[in-house]
Amino acid sequence: MPTYRLDLAYDGSAFHGYALQPKLRTVQGDLEAALAPYTGGVPTFVAGRTDKGVHAAAQVVSFACPQLDTARVVRSLNAQLAPEIAVSAVTLVDDDFHARFSATGRAYRYRIRNAGVHQPLTSHIEWLVVDRLDVEAMHEAVAALIGEHDFAAFCRKTGGAPTTRRVEWVGWLRESDRAELAIGASSFCHQMVRSVVAVSVDIGRGRLNTVEMETILRSRDRSTGRGVAPPHGLTLSAVAYGEPLDRPDWVHRLPATG
Repeated sequence: MPTYRLDLAYDGSAFHGYALQPKLRTVQGDLEAALAPYTGGVPTFVAGRTDKGVHAAAQVVSFACPQLDTARVVRSLNAQLAPEIAVSAVTLVDDDFHARFSATGRAYRYRIRNAGVHQPLTSHIEWLVVDRLDVEAMHEAVAALIGEHDFAAFCRKTGGAPTTRRVEWVGWLRESDRAELAIGASSFCHQMVRSVVAVSVDIGRGRLNTVEMETILRSRDRSTGRGVAPPHGLTLSAVAYGEPLDRPDWVHRLPATG
């Protein structure tokens, strides 16, 4: 059967994460229900499962089914799934394409509103931190994460799954009353980005020194971390399939090779 790639974005506020869960509303559940009349209910595969409350600006799904009128399917999905989910494209791809296993890179953004009061229009996509943050110190600290490391101290354990990851670029930037983390890697383990944010914020508040990001990383001990930042500030911003991930010009990055 033909294989299709589906590109979508979603506001995760009202969902219990991406993946199917019994009796709970999930992005996958809504998407597969809307797709079923066209695909016959075939299983779908996703580039990165997002947790409850996490958003995606550029998520990718793949599935195999009989031939589709892709333009019609896109129109139908958007009519059914708006306003929380938007499908930008459904395209025919090579039979060996798999949204998860073919992906070579993923990028996330985490947004913080660093002000005395929340902004109602954006409070569902940013974490309000009222303490003044030293974002330059946070940016300096995350440089220790560049390269291939065991991120066990930053990852929620999931059985015996490996926790070694390769971070290609990472950095913090302040713009007015907003602080934003951008990070790109081959893949991420569970809660890794939100754990990095939690440590970064304690550094920004002055509760930890900048060198303690590296100390925690090298410990490989989850108990040395600082918990996790709230999920609603996190967005999956890009997935790459062979091509380099677009990166901001202000991040720390691995040196070019070759």
